[in-house]
Amino acid sequence: MVFLYWLFFFLFLYSIHYVAKKIAQPSLTEWLIVCFILFAGSVIPAGFVLSALDLTADIFAWIPGVFIVLGVHLLLWTFLLPSKPSYSIRAIIANRAGTFKIWGRELSVYLKSIFIILFGTLAVIAVTNLILVLFTAPNEWDSMTGHLNRAIRYIQRGTMEHFGGTNWNMDTYPKSPTTIQIFTYLISGNIENAFKFIHHASYYVTLVSVFGIAQRIGRSLSASFFCALAYGMFLDFLMQAVTTETDIVLTAYLSCLLYFLFTYYTTRDNRYLYLAGMAFGIAFGHKITFALLLPSVFVVMLYAVFLAPGFKVFFERTLRLGTAILLAMLVYTLPTGYIKNVMVFGHPIGPPTSLKHQSVERAGSLSNLFEQGSRNVVRYAYDFANLDGIRNAQWGYDVNSVMREPLVVLEDKLNMRLDDELDFTIFPFAFQRRFDFYNANPYWGVFGFALIIPLILLVFIRVFRSRVHWFLSLAFCLHFAAISYSAPYDPMKGRYFIETGLFGVLFLLLLFSHHRLSIIKPRRNLWKGYVMTIVILACISAVMSVYLNIRCLPFKAFGHESALKMERIQFQTFARPDVTKAYETYDSIVPQNATVALATVNSDFEYPLYGEKLTRKLISINPFEQGLRPIPKEADYLFYAKSVINDTSRIKSLPTDIRLGSDTSMTNLIEKGQDYYLRKLK
Repeated sequence: MVFLYWLFFFLFLYSIHYVAKKIAQPSLTEWLIVCFILFAGSVIPAGFVLSALDLTADIFAWIPGVFIVLGVHLLLWTFLLPSKPSYSIRAIIANRAGTFKIWGRELSVYLKSIFIILFGTLAVIAVTNLILVLFTAPNEWDSMTGHLNRAIRYIQRGTMEHFGGTNWNMDTYPKSPTTIQIFTYLISGNIENAFKFIHHASYYVTLVSVFGIAQRIGRSLSASFFCALAYGMFLDFLMQAVTTETDIVLTAYLSCLLYFLFTYYTTRDNRYLYLAGMAFGIAFGHKITFALLLPSVFVVMLYAVFLAPGFKVFFERTLRLGTAILLAMLVYTLPTGYIKNVMVFGHPIGPPTSLKHQSVERAGSLSNLFEQGSRNVVRYAYDFANLDGIRNAQWGYDVNSVMREPLVVLEDKLNMRLDDELDFTIFPFAFQRRFDFYNANPYWGVFGFALIIPLILLVFIRVFRSRVHWFLSLAFCLHFAAISYSAPYDPMKGRYFIETGLFGVLFLLLLFSHHRLSIIKPRRNLWKGYVMTIVILACISAVMSVYLNIRCLPFKAFGHESALKMERIQFQTFARPDVTKAYETYDSIVPQNATVALATVNSDFEYPLYGEKLTRKLISINPFEQGLRPIPKEADYLFYAKSVINDTSRIKSLPTDIRLGSDTSMTNLIEKGQDYYLRKLK
């Protein structure tokens, strides 16, 4: 039966290829981007419909469902683009391969060296990350508490309706990414690592999009490859390629949107307005943080679409793009859960507690928001100025500390109080972030603070002039400000700046096009040497980020086993080592097909409790801010945190309950786990 699932999956991918050829121009880059958007654009609405019919867990409903939605796309695009010349993808690939060989032969020794280093590093990273994707289970914090936890719960319940999860994200987070995760999991024959499919694919789709955008702006093959390869070395971006984090998928959607907008600017073909509208709706339905990108996206739209030679042209373009966005939001954004959140919680994001914890409301008055948000701007700028990746090793940490000493002195002299003010921070700012934070959530690395950000600022103040890059610099600044002022400082926000990086990496085009910055021109040995040094350091930091990522180590390091050899429970509770023994004891006692009532708290890791085959049925009886509920009759076991069930709670602890063995004495943790107990009910 699993073979049949895979057969249908590959047939679905072939059908996407067929429809994409009806939409995309004869371009390998564009065809790949359109395929990705069609995949997401077919699976997501199918998931919404199946959820309404209580068929979320039925793979035999999913198979015709995605084909039907794809068929609707075929009809729609055939109507919009009635005449379309046919072409062969195989022929295009052969042509591009020939072009690549000619390009490689014609490179100067200097550029050839740079591209050998970049392509070689990407190859090493690509192979390593693919192995980690295929042979390690998910273990990210948010996935253990929310994202994957609710994916399994939706499958068990057969619907994606609100149900009252322990973690507020299980109910309130947009359901678009979960539909794709559920589909790939079910169609693979319940292979757990299929949850990572859309995330790993997003890494490469984004690189393709960056290449395509650079081609549209600069029309230089060397510059386009350089931008795409450099973005592949952005540290948090490449690290998310092995995870089930949602930011990398949002980055892929944003990159597709930007590609369509810039391609419209160069072709004035209306199909790209329709595709941009579709990508916009999918991105907004994926995650609410896309709202932080709206000012930046508007700036790009202003450059590519709205600046028109006359009102009539402006009106026509705006009408087409606006209509496409409106229709896409009706299909991809509104059904994802925002409206339901308003109905249940009174806000599209979620309950008031979550808003006060991690939104603009935490700042209080407008004057305080301006003051603390401005501090956040400087805090994040300081976080960028680190040798991320390299400082995973002690020698790199020492070099990084010496490099940053002038910045620390400057902050002290200016009395900015970055580390003293705490009222608009989730974790306090520190000049040396704890290892867990910068190891798991680095920023852009040396490419960022030593090359790209200086170029952005110099273009913004018109030291270097480039019309398109000035708009991109404004887009960058707006998103940086949006992150800084919209929420408290969080040292793990490196993941948000991977989207900002899409605007920033395009400034590397100036190294090939601007007469004062070009590395193509002869001589300029000092400048060329500097750029080469940055490339080498960036590649070293990228490799070190992957191979010294304690969350998913390819090889043994820091006294930890390789992720490929680590026991499942130990691996999935890596961020909560104080509860590892308790979870291992639970796993050894509770049968794989048992039904377990959970009296846990908002931050507890629930995903490992489903078991290796994800077959245990879990029922939350302490839903977020709803109070403790009775133990359901169908439950075989009760798994509870001592803070939830005790002598004063509605359900009393019993002397016969088994203490599972949480280490309550462990210190220096990001967050302490609970003291867990187990009760056999039948």
